[in-house]
Amino acid sequence: MRLLLSVLLCVCTTHALAADRLRFVTLEFAPFIYGENQQVAGPGSEVIAAVCERADIDCSFDIYPWRRAQELMKSGEADGMMVIGRNPEREEWLDFSPPMFRTEYGFFVRAEDTLIYEDPAQVAGYRVGVFAPSNTETQLKGLRDKLVEADLPPILIDGHPDDSAGMRKLSAGRLDAVYSNRDRGYGILADEALEGKVRYAGGDKAILYYAGINKDFGDLAVVDRFFEAWRGLYADGEAQLIITSYGLEPAPQP
Repeated sequence: MRLLLSVLLCVCTTHALAADRLRFVTLEFAPFIYGENQQVAGPGSEVIAAVCERADIDCSFDIYPWRRAQELMKSGEADGMMVIGRNPEREEWLDFSPPMFRTEYGFFVRAEDTLIYEDPAQVAGYRVGVFAPSNTETQLKGLRDKLVEADLPPILIDGHPDDSAGMRKLSAGRLDAVYSNRDRGYGILADEALEGKVRYAGGDKAILYYAGINKDFGDLAVVDRFFEAWRGLYADGEAQLIITSYGLEPAPQP
């Protein structure tokens, strides 16, 4: 009897000590999320860390190249992704949070280019750099298709897996424009010392960024707690304070 009680006590103690956990993976995407002092930093991780604390969930964060991050999610080695766009393909394997940030896609050009972007016809025939594969590339392809339908010279898309590479090529005159997230682009200009050489010519599409939880994650109660805490963090304004302290725009909540 004493042995049985000892075993039950051990099992109960182990269960009590076992924390609910979520592992989030993402890509380097300053100013929304980035590596700093060997830690994941930025408003994206700060907001989600606050959500996890409120939900009493032990959350961890790792930065990987974009393809590797998706592989970890689909293999079940990671549970969530953060600061990502929403599209039908991703909705098949992710449960999305309410929106986190509001920003926009638009065109960056060399400083001497007088373009003030308002219409795709203005960039007909431009050679345009873009991060690929991504939602940004998908949107740019849609603009290219509109030009073709209008019998105008199509955009020539130069896709690359490194956001900074496109801005450097633009500055060197090897591209006519870069199609990018506006805030991400501003961050690259600062990091690469390209301010004064490259400028933002105008927005094309307003966008929202989210976090997502793998639909194959086994504990639905943990997921429900996470999203409930998320709504609470935005309802009382804590998330908005974090985001605006970085000079970014919080997304309106549904």
